[in-house]
Amino acid sequence: MVVPKVLPVLVKWIEKQMVHHSHFDDSPFISESAFPWSRGLEGNWRDIRAELDALLEHREALPNFQDISTDQRRITNDNQWKTYFFYGYGFRFDANCERCPRTAELLARIPGLKTAFFSILGPHKHVPPHRGPYKGVVRYHLALKIPSPENACGIRVGGQEAHWNEGTGMFFDDTYVHEAWNGTDEDRAVLFMDVVRPMAFPYSLVNNLVIQGIARSRFVQEAKGNQDAWERRFAQLLERK
Repeated sequence: MVVPKVLPVLVKWIEKQMVHHSHFDDSPFISESAFPWSRGLEGNWRDIRAELDALLEHREALPNFQDISTDQRRITNDNQWKTYFFYGYGFRFDANCERCPRTAELLARIPGLKTAFFSILGPHKHVPPHRGPYKGVVRYHLALKIPSPENACGIRVGGQEAHWNEGTGMFFDDTYVHEAWNGTDEDRAVLFMDVVRPMAFPYSLVNNLVIQGIARSRFVQEAKGNQDAWERRFAQLLERK
């Protein structure tokens, strides 16, 4: 196939262009001014938190990150990183969205949204240093459930440390080496999202082509299949209750 052969070359080329043609500086943490939609999302964070709380009643049934994306086994292999996917590289998971209608409604308004899920780190979970696969998307965390003390939960990106505060978000470039931790006895939860990096034309067009190619890749298709299978099992579980 042409896409697998061309994609690595495109990825390397477009990532080099991003330093000069993005709509913001190349730094670990990114100002929210480039993403004005974030204010509307943060203004409704309590609605999202309410739907998260309802899901956490079934916490043990939620999939581990590596159960959906097997590539994540290199950074997590226990039951302490739970997920609940709404979107994955552009694919919408309808059943999950229907269970959280308010969250789904808010997500549908976000331009360039590619991935979105509830990311739940269990007590004393540490995600070791790692690098994201592609610079063409920007990572966003909306803090939904941050146990006290807040400074016991944190993230380090490119050597810069930050801490979540409920109801506020942070943007960062996940291609900088980063790690995250929850040093408390409770769950830490965020709405985890990837959105298309704003770039000048024609680099924005090439970036979109690369993202489409990644969405067709084996590892994304495998993760989509795993998510679809989990959704069916979860629906059956809820029907029995």
